[in-house]
Amino acid sequence: MTDLIVIGAGSAGFSAAITAAELGAEVTLVGQGTIGGTCVNVGCVPSKALIRAMEALHHANEASRFLGIEATARLQNWQTLVAQKDTLVEQLRQAKYADLLPAYDKLIYREGRATFDREGVLVNGQRAPADKVIIATGAAAAIPAIPRIDGVSYLTSTTALELQTLPESLFVIGGGYIGCELAQMFARAGVGVTLFTRRRLVPDTEPEIGDAITGYLREEGIVVHAGLSYQSIAQDNGGVVLTTVSDGETTTHHAQQVLVATGRRPNSEGLGLEVSGIDTEADGRIVVDSCMRTSRRNVYAAGDVTGQDQFVYMAAHGAKIAAENALNGDGRRYDDSAVPAVVFTDPQIASVGLTEAEARQRGHAVKSSVLPLSYLPRALAARDTRGLIKLVADRTTDRLLGAHILAPEGCDSIQTAALAIRQGMTVQNLADMIFPYLTTVEGLKLAAQTFDKDVAKLSCCAG
Repeated sequence: MTDLIVIGAGSAGFSAAITAAELGAEVTLVGQGTIGGTCVNVGCVPSKALIRAMEALHHANEASRFLGIEATARLQNWQTLVAQKDTLVEQLRQAKYADLLPAYDKLIYREGRATFDREGVLVNGQRAPADKVIIATGAAAAIPAIPRIDGVSYLTSTTALELQTLPESLFVIGGGYIGCELAQMFARAGVGVTLFTRRRLVPDTEPEIGDAITGYLREEGIVVHAGLSYQSIAQDNGGVVLTTVSDGETTTHHAQQVLVATGRRPNSEGLGLEVSGIDTEADGRIVVDSCMRTSRRNVYAAGDVTGQDQFVYMAAHGAKIAAENALNGDGRRYDDSAVPAVVFTDPQIASVGLTEAEARQRGHAVKSSVLPLSYLPRALAARDTRGLIKLVADRTTDRLLGAHILAPEGCDSIQTAALAIRQGMTVQNLADMIFPYLTTVEGLKLAAQTFDKDVAKLSCCAG
């Protein structure tokens, strides 16, 4: 009998397995399909590699914002770019996953399908006895319930990154972070993109940020249709026809291909959870408590299959907690009160903590500040003032509750705000800190000062 079976060989599964092996446990890691999971194979790594490439293309063509500079760039060979992306994926999969297995003597890798029954776990139909189990099977693209979609050859965020030939026109259905990132990437590659969303773009962000990014995408030529419903979708003359309804008006749209980017669904089907006493939500999420325990004794779950904080770093973090608790007695708790999140649009969206609406829902007396990047010296020097910084605080205690950044370099600044929230800092604490001049992160200080000062009347580095 092994000490621990980990089901799923992605980032969460490897995190759990390595943690347990380091603690001296005998671990069996069960993987099905390509090792490495979503992030390295079809998610973070390949998408950000192509997004970064298209940023280089776009910014070269925008260089004339600096007087005296004239530059242009063009996409010469999409297939070559995709091949370079694939090489990077293969290298990281090998180095960060496959090559790690021999480094842990007590870790055994088994390729196959794991399922539950009333007695325990089976791997490839064979009984696999274990003291504890961690489920880390991840998630896959969710397909929306649009009439007739089953008859359409749609792309997902996985298959879209594998395209060898770019379409002339593309529908992107879904205005979340995946839809926005890929819509902008393909538009910068020269594809005519139309983006559809039932609500607004990036609906989980502050409305000021959602409105601003909508405007920036439209300025790049992306057609954005928000606040609509889908009547039907079908193949039509080698392309796709989508019928939508907005404000009572029905409209038909045509494109060569369609990309569905409407979120993720947990990979919990086929595990036998319904007969094993492991509770799930209606959408398939495995229910866990703050210790990452499921409703079945000695079975834990972590990562996207739980529906919690679907970021690769939180999947790994939750899996580490699950492994430590499974082996050492449930002493650790999962805490996502200060989790930074980034959307890799351009400008980037970076957030941590509560939005203004969330803070009010939790009973805080809220105050907020919004700093347009036109007040940030870094943005002025870069001749790119797209974006804003919004801070949310408790009016009574002055404690910082949330920070939300829309900026070309926003992702590199959000960790400072995460540390501030984690340490219980006030807005005044943030305003009093010393920040380096001509950086994006200095905007946090200026946004904090904006609560009670007119930053337009401050000299450089004042305050």
